[in-house]
Amino acid sequence: MRRPVALRLQAALGTLALAAATGVVLSMPEAAAAAGGATGYATQNGGTTGGAGGQTVRATTGTAIHQALCGRASSSTPITIEVEGTINHGNTSKVSGDSCNTAADKIELKQISNVTLVGVGNGAVFDQLGIHIREASNIVIQNVTVRNVKKSGSPTSNGGDAIGMESDVRNVWVDHTTLEASGGESEGYDGLFDMKANTQYVTLSYSTLRNSGRGGLIGSSESDVSNGYVTFHHNLYDNIDSRAPLLRGGTAHMYNNHYKGLSKSGINSRAGAKAKVDSNYFEDSKDVLGTFYTDAAGSWQVSGNIYDNVTWSQPGEDNNPAGPDPQSNTSVSIPYSYPLDDASCVPDVVSATAGANKGLKVSDGSCTPQNPDPTDPTDPTDPTDPDPTDPPTGTNLSIGAGSDGSSKASGTSYGDVRDGDLGTYWSPAGTTGSVSVKWSSATTVSKINIREAAGSAGTIGSYLVLNHDSGAVLASGSGAGVIGFQAVSLKKITFEITGASGTPRIAEFETYAP
Repeated sequence: MRRPVALRLQAALGTLALAAATGVVLSMPEAAAAAGGATGYATQNGGTTGGAGGQTVRATTGTAIHQALCGRASSSTPITIEVEGTINHGNTSKVSGDSCNTAADKIELKQISNVTLVGVGNGAVFDQLGIHIREASNIVIQNVTVRNVKKSGSPTSNGGDAIGMESDVRNVWVDHTTLEASGGESEGYDGLFDMKANTQYVTLSYSTLRNSGRGGLIGSSESDVSNGYVTFHHNLYDNIDSRAPLLRGGTAHMYNNHYKGLSKSGINSRAGAKAKVDSNYFEDSKDVLGTFYTDAAGSWQVSGNIYDNVTWSQPGEDNNPAGPDPQSNTSVSIPYSYPLDDASCVPDVVSATAGANKGLKVSDGSCTPQNPDPTDPTDPTDPTDPDPTDPPTGTNLSIGAGSDGSSKASGTSYGDVRDGDLGTYWSPAGTTGSVSVKWSSATTVSKINIREAAGSAGTIGSYLVLNHDSGAVLASGSGAGVIGFQAVSLKKITFEITGASGTPRIAEFETYAP
């Protein structure tokens, strides 16, 4: 059984812990920085390195992210914040300090520089909570999921943008992220990746953007044309209505992206913008390139693209599609080198590399996904760690407590995990799900024991242990058994199964005090 991350960190780090509110300082080289380096336009203007060379802190809540920013010596002191678990409105509050300017309804990277946010362990999910970059520079965001951020309805965050940049932003690298919504503007969502008000030198790489009315924009209006120098490569745009992206002024480079299911339009070059469009794969889409919804024309340079089942509208006063036989009408000089996959293999390469929790795999132009640089962050392991499978001692606090959880399989009960009977069990309705133990008053817990029912041993794969009150991740790992973590007082603790080889069956969810 893989050891829980919380136990391995505790043994490896010892007295290097910061205050619990701000996370854990990681000083080992293998946990010091995001894998690889920036690509595309983010390499220009001095480059983009984020928090490289600075302190590394672990955060499991939005508040802890803000506290890490505010705890720096200055607003430019380099810092890498390793994020694990679900970040939401319930665990994200405003924090004040001389080195930060935060807000309660979003992750606020405002008036700061030299910061890396990277998802680790079982991943980081920003749920209905956007990431806002304003008056900032040298920012890296890697291996995170941002989903269902709304501008209307409840709750709202970041103007409805998953990741939004505005007001003199410079040098941002967003890599291996998953940005997704559940509809368009009528359902309360806006853009997935927006840049405006003088945002420059940005790269979006190896990311998945899906299920949204708007993929993103560069420039908020026809007069907002001071943005640009943006690279998009090895991204998947899937089930997007339009804006993949919308480009107003400036220069953008799109290469080796896979676009599918664009229902209205794709790359929309307007208001004097220039788009260099290299070796992309466009599939099952409409009007994937051109100037749309305006008479303020943009331009494009095309080479090596594949158009698979792409339809084109008729030209009109406010409609200038590049197809059905796209030809270049400008020339764009690219100041950096880049390995270029043949468009024919782009769907396979992007499928294997794009999005969060894909192992940070990349392409070197050979049409074969590659593992990342061996210096990518991994959880530190100390061979002297105590064996976490030692049977716990003391009183099982689950006996006599309450329980609930996600949808359960027919014939099973939440109560079966706290009845002391190994012959009864709870199962989720599918292969993943969660079950909780709860008390009427705050109870201190530092260890749990997950016992699988007879015949199902080894079914449970990856998991999270959550403080249900705050949303904080207490531990993560793989397999059933004893899981220890820093003692915490709570009313409800949740065991969330995020991966399994079949339908899990939990006979007992035992809880123990320190």
